[in-house]
Amino acid sequence: MTRPVLLFLSLTLSAGAALAEPPRRELVVFEAASLKDVFARLTSRFEADNPGVTVVVNAAGSQELRAQIEHGAGADVFASADRKHMDALVAEKLVDAPVVFACNEPVVVVRGGLTPPLATFADLPRAERIVVGTPEVPIGSYTRQILEKAGAKLGAEFTKRVEARIVSRELNVRQVLAKVVLGEADAGVVYRSDALTAAGKVRVVEIPRDLNVTAEYPIATLPAAPHAELAKRFVTLVRSPDGVAALREAGFVPCR
Repeated sequence: MTRPVLLFLSLTLSAGAALAEPPRRELVVFEAASLKDVFARLTSRFEADNPGVTVVVNAAGSQELRAQIEHGAGADVFASADRKHMDALVAEKLVDAPVVFACNEPVVVVRGGLTPPLATFADLPRAERIVVGTPEVPIGSYTRQILEKAGAKLGAEFTKRVEARIVSRELNVRQVLAKVVLGEADAGVVYRSDALTAAGKVRVVEIPRDLNVTAEYPIATLPAAPHAELAKRFVTLVRSPDGVAALREAGFVPCR
């Protein structure tokens, strides 16, 4: 075979390989902080199933993510830790129709070595330093609801004593968890899934079912999504049997 022919074949093969490469695209997912670990698994799966796609995540408190979207931040998908912030975006026509894909339960996490230990939720006022979420962040709103229920059942003094021990209000649930893990607080209210990520570093105290609340997680695509078809595929993965299994393994619970 002559040299010009070899050169022609080489160029042809190179051009064919270049044409075969999928276009590089970025899917931007805004996710509630409590979804960080489980969504990391799902985004890896999504990238493997969609060659050429890189998932760029923005994990923060749902209220922060909502504000960013309201101020024009570019995103394809938004997953919130409550309905409140998602519903506000629906009203502003900044997200498409959302669907609840997971639920979660608040629990109390207690730092290691605390003495005397907190054995039950009723013991919470004995903690010297308690950390919770701000009222605007979903976990903070859920905590407020739990304390209101506790006040009605255990007495108003219970709620007053707990609130008197609050030393910090954080902007997302992972910051609440970090304060307890680092020993900067004795106890905090986080989601069950977050407590699982700190297994061995904190002790979990259950909140009685009649005092607890269920956190619902809605997900939606955005009308202005740069990659609308990819956004729909990502939501489909999250709601698929594989997505549900990953959420259960991460500590999320069936919706009641």
